[in-house]
Amino acid sequence: MPQSLLRSPLLMFMTSASLFGLFLTTMLALNPPTMRENFPWRKPLIGSLFGTICMLGITAIFLPKQCSTMLNFAERKRQKGSSTNKLTSHGNYPLLQGHHPNCTGFSAHVIRVNDETLCAACTGLLLGALIALAGAILYFFDYWHINQSSALAVFIGALGVGFGLLQLSFRGLVRLLLNTLFVLGAFLVLIGIDALTQSLFVDLFLVVLIVFWLLTRILLSQWDHWRICYFCRAPCEIREKKRSVSAA
Repeated sequence: MPQSLLRSPLLMFMTSASLFGLFLTTMLALNPPTMRENFPWRKPLIGSLFGTICMLGITAIFLPKQCSTMLNFAERKRQKGSSTNKLTSHGNYPLLQGHHPNCTGFSAHVIRVNDETLCAACTGLLLGALIALAGAILYFFDYWHINQSSALAVFIGALGVGFGLLQLSFRGLVRLLLNTLFVLGAFLVLIGIDALTQSLFVDLFLVVLIVFWLLTRILLSQWDHWRICYFCRAPCEIREKKRSVSAA
């Protein structure tokens, strides 16, 4: 595997920065600023921004191929120059299941519900986004107050985000649960810090940090997919395409 994929500087930077961001949020929860801002539209504004992130995430879950192509310039460039979109399959089985290759290397990435095959990560992210969106409406539009549980929400949320970033080592339902906790963790961190600081600047920083966590989560997932396909020995066009792009 090329060193650029195995030890990607961008991946290492984003992962390190994401973990440092988690550390900053816990320190902020332990030492919140004493000065409070009096900006009446703070909560509706932040709630709207976070809700937009959730809605965009839900859209991306239902359109994984299009969003993956948009976020992967090398793959988009490769597909643009390709004269065909036909793909070979492993044996007599469909090539894609749960938008993953129908390959044993991706068995940990999917769950099966009745006769349907679903992506465990996307299903978990969808559940988390729906719950977080409902929670954001309740909290940011003054239907729900966490009061004395603010710091606890931050600590639990930080654990959820941390385990969500490390979910690549788990399988099936556990992977689904950790991806759900990843989104809920980001939501808990945001509302916990908001209740503690009541600062528009800090809230905006957290919203940007949440987007950064999401991008890191996507990059880690893409790296894992590249790794699996690179070491897979089953002949298929998906594997060859990834090898050709990584060699470019």
